[in-house]
Amino acid sequence: MRPAGTADTRAGTPTAGTPAGRDGLMLLVLLGTLTAIGPLSLDMYLPAFPAMTRDLGADQAQIELSLTTCLVGLALGQLITGPLSDRWGRRRPVLVGVIGYALLGLACAVAPTAPALAAARFAQGLAGGMGVVVARAVIRDLYAGRAAAKYFSRLTLVFGVAPVAAPSVGSLVLRFGSWRAVFVTLAVIGLLLAAAVAWRLPETLPAERRSTGGLASTARTMRSLFADRVYLGYALTQAFAFAGLFAYISGSSFVFQEVFGVSGTTFSLLFGLNALCLVAMGQVNARLLDRFDPRRLLVATLLVNAVAAVGVLTGALAASLALVAVTLFAFVGSLGMVTPNSTALALDSHPRHAGTAAALMGGIQSVIGALAAPLVGLGGEGSAIPMAAVLAAAAALSVTAVHTLTHPR
Repeated sequence: MRPAGTADTRAGTPTAGTPAGRDGLMLLVLLGTLTAIGPLSLDMYLPAFPAMTRDLGADQAQIELSLTTCLVGLALGQLITGPLSDRWGRRRPVLVGVIGYALLGLACAVAPTAPALAAARFAQGLAGGMGVVVARAVIRDLYAGRAAAKYFSRLTLVFGVAPVAAPSVGSLVLRFGSWRAVFVTLAVIGLLLAAAVAWRLPETLPAERRSTGGLASTARTMRSLFADRVYLGYALTQAFAFAGLFAYISGSSFVFQEVFGVSGTTFSLLFGLNALCLVAMGQVNARLLDRFDPRRLLVATLLVNAVAAVGVLTGALAASLALVAVTLFAFVGSLGMVTPNSTALALDSHPRHAGTAAALMGGIQSVIGALAAPLVGLGGEGSAIPMAAVLAAAAALSVTAVHTLTHPR
């Protein structure tokens, strides 16, 4: 019997009734799309910001507030829905969430003012977070140990493309309509997801395994998760890694185009290559899990991530475009192995409260990630050093968390 708080890193086989073949592939695509709600919601309307400022008579800060409120809503949606899914099962909360997401997309489309848009975006993020957290809990219901890490790796084939594809899809929509059409598109995506959930998402949490307590029971579970240093260590490891990714997403456009003077086309190419590397490394991770356990892969990848971050900082100090571009490629790619392994390890020791554990993990990730973007802008303009420094700090904190908190008792 393994000690409490440690993860089962054996090969891990799917549970009885796990969808296979065509059904398994459709479930993978469905769960990946649910997980991609976050980047789709945050990135698809970025190209519409200039038009939105003109149409709503607002300044840039007021429009950007809708981005912040959506991110806060995504975090709260996960924190609320995770415990509910442990009590009511997985299908009901996610179905309510995606239907609400679609309706609130329409509310965003008809928002008359910037404050109204910010409020609608908060509510839409809240509904979208319900799908994100349930997708993670479903995977933990079906898989454990290495099998769970492998499944999370396969999931990057779907949600890893979303941050790159979303702005392009948004730009395409803007060619045929106004910024309001972008939110109508998100509403349509929500309705299609609702239909897919109703048709294809199985109930993976049987009644006998559901939580029967109320708020007091949820509070006790949350306290136990915070007290579990191994779980908290893996959650913080992933959160700091996500902060590095968020800093890269928010700062790379300025660094490449304004600091190093590359064209918009070249930047798009570099950004796309980095995203493809992240997806590819997720698939490499799935293969490596046949030979190595998730923790060993996680620790090794975090060291690569840290070395790459130091390389980015060195390139920024030396004003070397080549060094920054190459080391960013390694930095972003390594995250394709960090995310699936840290997620599987964090959730593995809490199968009876997978929804709550996934919710707390997502909430921590969103809060720490949201703090990274403003830090990139604190160093002023004309230099790549601020972004590089945030990347290096995030990598150092990830390594520290995994080495100080996650050793089994």
